[in-house]
Formats: sequence, C-alpha cells, structure tokens
Amino acid sequence: MLSIIVFTLPTNKLKATFELDIEQAFTQKDIFTKDELEVYLRHHFPDAAEKTISWRIHDLKSKGIIKHVSRGMYSLVTKKNFQPEISNSLKRINNKICKEFPFVQFCLWESKWFNEIMVHQLFKNYLIIETEKDVMESIFNSLTDFSKKVYLNPDHEIFERYIANVNDAIIIKPLVSEAPVNIDEQNGIHLASLEKLLVDSLIDTDLFAAQQNELEYIYSTVMDRYNINISKLNRYARRRNQQTELSKYLPQTTANK
Repeated sequence: MLSIIVFTLPTNKLKATFELDIEQAFTQKDIFTKDELEVYLRHHFPDAAEKTISWRIHDLKSKGIIKHVSRGMYSLVTKKNFQPEISNSLKRINNKICKEFPFVQFCLWESKWFNEIMVHQLFKNYLIIETEKDVMESIFNSLTDFSKKVYLNPDHEIFERYIANVNDAIIIKPLVSEAPVNIDEQNGIHLASLEKLLVDSLIDTDLFAAQQNELEYIYSTVMDRYNINISKLNRYARRRNQQTELSKYLPQTTANK
C-alpha cells in the first residue's frame, strides 16, 4: 500500500536545493518507494516530464544521495558499509589457500565480527572457511600444518566437546552455491557478506550459538547502522528456504523484495 508523504516547502526555495531537502523529507523512513520519491520530486519539478523525473532519480543515485535497495525501493545513503577488521590470521589462511588451491571457490569470515552488532561480546573467536565440498578435506589436511585447532565440518557433538571453549578455532564448512560474498580489494580476500551471515545465523545454531538469543537485536542494529542489499538478502534466504524465518526480523516494507 502506497503511503503519501506531504512535503511543505518554502515558496522561495530554489529548485536546486531539492538535493539538500531530500534527507529531511525521508529522514523518518529507512526505506521508501519509487512512487514516494516521484511525489517528492514533483513538488520541486511540477512541470517535469516522466523522463526528466527518471533522470533525476538516476542523478540522485549517481551522486550517492540515494541508493537502490530492491525493486522499486530506495533509501538514503546515510549508513555505512560493513567493513570488518581482517586479522593477520585470516590473511595468512587466505594466502595459503590461494597458493595451494588457486582455482577453488571459498570465502572467509570471523565470528568476532559480530561484536559490532551484539550486546554481549564474544570472548572466543572462530575463523571460518567455507569452500567447495570436494576440496574441504584437502584444505583441512593443508591447514593442520598451520594450526592444530582445525575442524572439518564439525557436528553438534564436536562443537560441544571440543570447539566451544577453544579460541581461534579454524572451522571448515561447505560453501552454499550462490552464497553472497564480497571481495576485499585491498587484501584480495573473498569475505562472507553481511547478508550471508544474517541468513546463516538463522540456520546454523552451533556455529552461531552465541547469536541465537540476540537475533532481533542483531537484525535491528544492522538495519539501522549498515547498508544492506535487501534483494541479495531475500534471494539468499530463498536459496536456503528461510524466507519465513527471515521475515520475522525485517521491517515489513523490506520483506519479500
């Protein structure tokens, strides 16, 4: 359902100031529709043709004032990108895998990244490697020279007995096809995206055990603080059959986009 936003603009306001006013107009909305954006623009450009309005939207995106978050949905660019700290250990693991398995697909992440979005801080850190199933064991064998705390696709019992109280455990798990990953250009590392971690936290209650009681807070904090690609988030949730569970933690306007 389209909600109409009423804009009150001073009569002496120059048209060029619409870029400055847009943040104030949508400051109370995390996400707004294309229709709402067009209503706003027509207050500034009442005689503009449809193509001109479309160009204005494109121009706002090009200037980094708004961003497209899903089909027909936009948000202001006031949030920051999630840029977790990449430890030296993660860099060394990446370099070793790239050198010995140059054609393998994999992504890396660390559980301590969640400290930015949780109330209770994690005192034990895991380094996670997600890769193709047929090379998991080979990577496991290679990394046992790197560390004695390497675990190959551990089940619940292994987590409880051996991993729960181990710091900097290295965990190797299968990489889900079409999982959203990001590339850290500076270090050349494929990292699990925040969208991926959010969805995976709904499924893997062993690896994400510490997050289970804070999922609502985690999602709320992420949506308030970081740029999230809603289409990517929902697409991966569908890939993992988590649409219903995911919708419990998302604002109504972003679900199923």
